[in-house]
Amino acid sequence: MAIALLFVVFGVMLVLGVPVAYALAAASLATLLYLDVPSIVMVQQVSAGSGSASLIAIPLFIFAGEIMMRGGISERLISLASSLVGRMRGGLGQVSILSSLFFGGVSGSALADVSAVGGTMIPQMVQRGYDRDFAVNVCITAALVALLVPPSHNLILYSAAAGGGLSIADLFAAGIVPALLMTLVLMVTCYAVARHRGYGVEIFPGWRAVALRLVSALPGLGLVALIFVGIRAGIFTAVESAAIAVVYALLVTSVLYRQMPWREFLGTVVHAARSAGAILFVIATAAVFGWLLAYLQVPSASVDFLTGLTQDRNLMLLLMILVLLVLGTFLDLAPMILICTPIFLPVARAIGIDPVHFGVILVLKGGLSLISPPLGSVLFVGTSIGKISIGQSMRTIWPFWLAGLAVLLVVAFVPALSLWLPAVLKA
Repeated sequence: MAIALLFVVFGVMLVLGVPVAYALAAASLATLLYLDVPSIVMVQQVSAGSGSASLIAIPLFIFAGEIMMRGGISERLISLASSLVGRMRGGLGQVSILSSLFFGGVSGSALADVSAVGGTMIPQMVQRGYDRDFAVNVCITAALVALLVPPSHNLILYSAAAGGGLSIADLFAAGIVPALLMTLVLMVTCYAVARHRGYGVEIFPGWRAVALRLVSALPGLGLVALIFVGIRAGIFTAVESAAIAVVYALLVTSVLYRQMPWREFLGTVVHAARSAGAILFVIATAAVFGWLLAYLQVPSASVDFLTGLTQDRNLMLLLMILVLLVLGTFLDLAPMILICTPIFLPVARAIGIDPVHFGVILVLKGGLSLISPPLGSVLFVGTSIGKISIGQSMRTIWPFWLAGLAVLLVVAFVPALSLWLPAVLKA
């Protein structure tokens, strides 16, 4: 009865349009009162959930990404991508996809990616004769790459939700090959759709221009190497790397690029604080929800139930993916990670799935939810920039959405794609 109350109250609150953090808090409080557990437990778990030292990395990485986005790096990355792939069919669409790969290594956020890259590329594509739905669909699906490349704060969040015992360096390394695969598949899909619609190509600026644009973008791309190599080599922790990333981003944008005046810096601080505050509030309330799941023994019951349905590892994995796809239509990525990790990670362990591999599956699957109605935040931002309705986008997004689903299934059933690079770097 308590389990039913927990999920029913949460579901009803979501249907009523209550923000996820408040829905989590209301469902948790109602269940605590029903169980006659002292309400002070809620305060304790909120404090414990938001007090983990590893979570400090999330607002710092968000801040670093905001600085780089507003400090001129996004324009340089787009310019570099344009010189590399603009001459392919659907040129500006290809530029959007490659730019998202580059910018994802700076921001680690799909929302920041679609705001920066989409905010620049969608209007340009419309002006150059591309259909609005194509421009929006390319940009919002390409933004999913940012979820997998370092410094993905969603992978840090998964590590915290898993109990903090997973190596963030391994998770960062595990996301790189799937991110490259996603980029390649989306570029092929973009080529096919562009060819069908008769879109043209961009003029190749010459190798000298490519070299100049690469030199201009290298300081921004250097942030990725600084974070990944530093953590992987054990030079500094994830939190230390996030603090160094902020300092590095400030130096690059204010000293080298000279595009971070004081007023722009204050705006960056405010926007980063709002973004980080919203995420940390969700984390805090989800901690109570997660504690109740453990208290009510939901994870062990989930293991017993799902393993009772089938003993086939592949069928079990497919079943979990289907359940997560359904749940993702009602939950944003951060709360989905916090809620689903305690439930499904024990199941994954029970059938022999590596926790690092499962983290990549969970984040990639959550990315598909970000571009799906009714709660897809990346979908909302992209359609707002493109000035089209969600319905217009949904009618033609299916080639790109299916491409993302295909990558998810390949990554899920070929563990080596996620686990090969961490193993190589450990050797």
